[in-house]
Amino acid sequence: MKISVIIPAYNGDRYIAQAIDSVLAQTYTNYEIIVVDDGSTDNTRNIVQAYGDRIRYIYQENQGVAVSRNRGIKASQGEYIAFLDQDDIFFPNKLFEQLSCFEQYPEAGIIHSGWLRINDSGEILGKVEPWHDAPVLDLAQWLCWKPVLLGAMMFRREWLEKVQGLDSQFKQVCDLDLAWRLTLLGCKTIWLKKSTLYYREHDRNDSLNTPVQSREMLAVLDKFFALQEIPKSIRSLERSCRYYTLVWCAWRLYITGYLEEMSHYLIEAFTYTNSSTTETIFDWIESFQRYSSERNLTIDVYALTNSKPWQKLMVQLLMNNDVI
Repeated sequence: MKISVIIPAYNGDRYIAQAIDSVLAQTYTNYEIIVVDDGSTDNTRNIVQAYGDRIRYIYQENQGVAVSRNRGIKASQGEYIAFLDQDDIFFPNKLFEQLSCFEQYPEAGIIHSGWLRINDSGEILGKVEPWHDAPVLDLAQWLCWKPVLLGAMMFRREWLEKVQGLDSQFKQVCDLDLAWRLTLLGCKTIWLKKSTLYYREHDRNDSLNTPVQSREMLAVLDKFFALQEIPKSIRSLERSCRYYTLVWCAWRLYITGYLEEMSHYLIEAFTYTNSSTTETIFDWIESFQRYSSERNLTIDVYALTNSKPWQKLMVQLLMNNDVI
């Protein structure tokens, strides 16, 4: 078996058939499909088992997506590992094209690609091509840009085994933690500069729980920068990495309606900037606008800056700092 496709599932009966069908429709056929059901209480089991022996179905009590993916890795036989979330869809040439990249770049441990954002009905919302911001995915660019999406990636199995899979303490950023640990160890990532996945955005996305996502983002940063083996050149990036991570988290909290939490993250971000108060505030607004534009969203700057949490934030900053 050349490739193992691992699909972690939890109450996924809404979309999981489309995910499975997208693997069965692959132009490359030397693969296995493993669905790890993480304690679903809906119709997921029946839908998956209807595919018969075309799929290996594993059930476990609810333990989280990282444990599910690790269970799939252990049960798999493939030389290469591809992950597919229950609500996403592979392009038909996904496996063939990424495997071809591995053959072209034998030194690579990860092949990464772009993706198309779709809504719950499958309509295209936008295109994501992270190589424009991070053309070379070395450790510095992984830290600065964080362009992780497991479904758009393929892994050489031996590298996943070297780091013992994903860290199950993280519910939402175990993928980012994995990419950083692999890269620090010397795993090389190569871009396949095309989209290979439809990433579905809907009302049940785990990523909408932005308070958890934001806390975990800071926790994975703490974990990484606590490592002793980090090169000095990477350690020198810590302050800027923390600043931009906090601002990104604040933006995510804002667009999902957590304005009080947003202000807390911006206050912490301020402790990592060397700019004046005024320059930093303008940078926050520009960053919010840029992040929104990248997702085809429009941000109402007037509503943002006139919201009570923002106004309280400004008072706090201006009382404690000189405006230059």
